[in-house]
Amino acid sequence: MKNQTFLILILSLFLAHSCASRKNLVYFQDEPIQEGLSVNEPEQLIYKPDDILTINVSALDPETVIPFTLPVVSNNLGGIGAQGAIQQQSYLVDYNGNIEFPVLGTTKIAGLNRTQLTKMLTERIREYARDPIVNVRLVNFTVTIIGEVSSPGTFTIQDERITLLEALGLARDLTIYGRRKNVLLIREVDGKKKFAKIDLTSINTVSSPLYYLQQNDVIYVEPNKAKLRSSTYTQNNGLLISAIGTLTTIIAVFLIK
Repeated sequence: MKNQTFLILILSLFLAHSCASRKNLVYFQDEPIQEGLSVNEPEQLIYKPDDILTINVSALDPETVIPFTLPVVSNNLGGIGAQGAIQQQSYLVDYNGNIEFPVLGTTKIAGLNRTQLTKMLTERIREYARDPIVNVRLVNFTVTIIGEVSSPGTFTIQDERITLLEALGLARDLTIYGRRKNVLLIREVDGKKKFAKIDLTSINTVSSPLYYLQQNDVIYVEPNKAKLRSSTYTQNNGLLISAIGTLTTIIAVFLIK
C-alpha cells in the first residue's frame, strides 16, 4: 500500500511538472524598467518617421494654393474600363522626420502635433497666398492588441485620437482569462521602445496621459493563473493521464501480491 501511495505521488509530481508555467507562456517578462514610459507623456499625437499624412490647402482664391496641394489620383485595380477609387496623394515622413512639401521644399515635421504643424504650414504658405486654410490628417494610425482579448489584431484608426478602452473595444474586450491589473503598453519614443503597466481595475487609469494612445502602440494582455493552469489540459493530456493511471493500478496490484 505504501508503494502504491508512492507511485501516486510520483504521478502527481509528473502531472504538475507537465503543466505550463508562466515562464513558458507569458510575453515580455523582462522588459527594462529603465525604459518605462513617463506619466507626463503628451496626450496629443506626435508625428514621427514612417507616418503617412494627407495635407489639404485651401483658400478663398483656390488658384493661389494649387501649387501647395498634391494632385488627386485614381487607383484603377479592375483593368481597362474599370473605375478606380479617387484619393489624394500623401506625404511619407522620412527617417529624418522630413517631408518634401510643394514650394516649401524639405520641411521638418517630426516632433510636432497637428496643431503645431497646421500653424507652421499656415504661416509659411501665407507668404505666397492670402488666408490659406491647412487641414492635416494622419492616415496610417494603427494600434496592435494581442494576448487575452477576444479578437486580437492590428487596427487602423480613422481619427488621430483613441483611448485605451476604445482600442480594447475594437478587440471585443478582454477575455475572462486576461489580467486586468497588468496590461502592458509598448510605445516607441525617439526611436526607443518604452513600457508601461496599466491597471484597468483602477478609475485613475482614465485620467492618466497614457490613457490616450499614440500611433503604432502595442497593447498586451497577460493571461491569468486560471489560463495558465488550463493551457495544457488537452485531449492528449487526458489520454496520457488515463494511461498512466491504468499503469499505476496494474503496478500497484502486483506490488500488493
